[in-house]
Amino acid sequence: MEQLKLNNGQMIPQLGLGVFKVEDPEELKRSVAAALQNGYRHFDTATIYHNESLLGEALAESDVKREELFITSKVWNNNTTYDDTINAFHESLKQLKTDYLDLYLIHWPSEGYNEKWRAMESLYNDGLIKAIGVSNFEQPHLEKLLATAKVKPAVDQLETHPYFQQKELHAYLKDLDIAHEAWGPLGQGKSNVLQDPVLVKIAEAHNKSVAQVILRWHLQRDIIVIPKSVHPERIAQNIDVFDFNLTAEEMALIATIDQKQRGSGDPNDEAFLKSSMSRV
Repeated sequence: MEQLKLNNGQMIPQLGLGVFKVEDPEELKRSVAAALQNGYRHFDTATIYHNESLLGEALAESDVKREELFITSKVWNNNTTYDDTINAFHESLKQLKTDYLDLYLIHWPSEGYNEKWRAMESLYNDGLIKAIGVSNFEQPHLEKLLATAKVKPAVDQLETHPYFQQKELHAYLKDLDIAHEAWGPLGQGKSNVLQDPVLVKIAEAHNKSVAQVILRWHLQRDIIVIPKSVHPERIAQNIDVFDFNLTAEEMALIATIDQKQRGSGDPNDEAFLKSSMSRV
């Protein structure tokens, strides 16, 4: 497993397992067991996924030591104040059956994110979180956050895949030394990216699947990836991407297929952000 060093010196496994929408206990337990068996140590959840307790149970039942794991969760949009955020964090710790998190993120740039950040800085300074960051923040959101922040975000987790490559934001994050993490790295099944002829041809050349080529492309861009799967064979396949490299020519070819095609929520859509605050 390759690791990246975050801007505060913490190391993060560059590939992990996302558990978005996995709410069936047996399915989640089976997925986590398969992931651990195949060498995964990085797990990404969120309060709004309603599975922190299931993930906590699955990890607690394994024989992998806590210090070998990297656990991420996220504070949801209905928490708008300092106290809300502190309380939400401690509830996440309880659900995950741990006394610290490796990474805690603001899920979306909805109302109150500067206050959330102030609370997260306090938790970070108290040693309860190893690194703090954001999710779905674009340049204007980051500029507003950095205007008052005392701790720079270590990570920005963004929708990123070959049809939505986030090139400008990727370069901005690189200049700020904020790690780019990709959610939906394989396109979430909402596009035909897995059938793209450019990617199919590259996959054939390496005797790999298109999904493996996409994950390798992310890794070579210094992006952290958290592909979600509940199928043990795909979980095993997704981590089998450290034995080959894409050429500079192949990376350049993939750059040409960007459609700037967002598949999910837009962080610039104020109506979306406002409506999300009523979800719990």
